[in-house]
Amino acid sequence: MKNVNVVILGATGAVGVEFRKILLERKFPIGKIKFLGNSTVGQTIEFGGRSVTVEAAREDSFAGYQLGLFSAGATISKQVARAAAAAGCVVVDNSSAWRMEKDIPLVVPEVNPNDVDWHPGIIANPNCSTIQMVVALKPLHDAARIKRIVVSTYQAVSGTGLKAVDELTIQTRDIMAGKPISQRKVYPHQIAFNALPQIDVFLENGYTKEEMKMVNETKKIMGDDAIQVTATTVRVPVFYGHSESVNIETEKKLSAQAVRELLAGAPGVTVVDDPANGRYPLALDAAGKDDVFVGRIREDESIPNGINMWIVSDNIRKGAALNAVQIAELLMKKNII
Repeated sequence: MKNVNVVILGATGAVGVEFRKILLERKFPIGKIKFLGNSTVGQTIEFGGRSVTVEAAREDSFAGYQLGLFSAGATISKQVARAAAAAGCVVVDNSSAWRMEKDIPLVVPEVNPNDVDWHPGIIANPNCSTIQMVVALKPLHDAARIKRIVVSTYQAVSGTGLKAVDELTIQTRDIMAGKPISQRKVYPHQIAFNALPQIDVFLENGYTKEEMKMVNETKKIMGDDAIQVTATTVRVPVFYGHSESVNIETEKKLSAQAVRELLAGAPGVTVVDDPANGRYPLALDAAGKDDVFVGRIREDESIPNGINMWIVSDNIRKGAALNAVQIAELLMKKNII
């Protein structure tokens, strides 16, 4: 297997750290490696027996590299991704910068792997909450065609970044010590022992940007604009692992048992569905794992062709870094890089 020269943009952030771990865990064939950052420029990081110094990201940072794994936000991605692609470096970008651009594929390898074939040098990594949902829903869509999705999410603070993880830790310690909360910088309200029905900014239609990401990205990834999607996204005091309550309406009837059987054979899915014995997906159990976990599968008795389910996954792994690395592996398999 040939080696690939890899650039990680945002190498010291929450997703960047996970990029590094997963590349080593999965033995991705790396030739040269370069770490790019902003506030951590000059920091030296040990990586697979090498010492790598973080450099500033510039348009000329990508010559001689075949793969760029980006997780540094939309602004910097917009500044350098096209230049990276022009230098022959295929960018897999984890920000929102390119997801809804018509000429940029939005890819989840278990769902729409062939979309990488038409990339123009940039491939978008979807939103974390969208990724885990479509991995679970694609087999059901293929079998019975999904007409409508109603989803409510319960999203971990790590989806906001390491500063949010610290804020939840500090607030929890303060409360347990009987002290006033000493930090509230990341979220507009206390997150410890609370639930915030706002992720990202509100739009004119009353939905948040995060909710509309789930609506629009689901249609693009599934390749079906006719699917109707409505979402409510909530931030909860969990460190790692997004949970989702999902209701679908299908054209053809699917029994709960049929859904279990379809998902049992689906790539990247683990069915945990034995509620009588207290077995269902938990954020604690999903943290650090690669799969999407599905349980509480039952028929929606209010409509003829409805299914309810509970979907959980590690938002930093499958919801971000792992999905991007899987895209890179797919590019290698197809001899694109």
